[in-house]
Formats: sequence, structure tokens, C-alpha cells
Amino acid sequence: MARNTLRNEFTAIIERDEKWYIGYCPEIPGANGRRKTAEECKQNFAEAIALILQDRCEDAQRGLPADAVREIVSIP
Repeated sequence: MARNTLRNEFTAIIERDEKWYIGYCPEIPGANGRRKTAEECKQNFAEAIALILQDRCEDAQRGLPADAVREIVSIP
């Protein structure tokens, strides 16, 4: 099965919490990160977003009938 890499833009909310930067993405519940710098935090939860979306994609494809039509839909 060919793997498609999902690409999109998401909102990064990054807040300072004493020594740490805490980041989350309101569009993807559960995607968050925590690191010592804002940039590291952003990268950390970007990786979380990618993992969550990949897992949801794989989960949605399990058990599909053989005759199911799969197409890519682009959102402008």
C-alpha cells in the first residue's frame, strides 16, 4: 500500500510555563509538546501532529471493503 504524506498548516499555540515552553494545536486534540525553547516545542508538537494524523489515516483504512474507492481531496 502506498503511503501518502499528509500536508497542511495548523495553529501553534505556545505558552511559557516557568522553565518550559508548552505548545498545543487546537485543530488536533491531543497534539502537544513541551521543551526548553519555543522552537524545540514547536518541532516537538509538529511531530505529535504527524503521528496522530498518520495513526488516524491507518485506522480509517482498516477493514475497508476491497471495492471501496479511495481518492485524494484537496482543500483550497
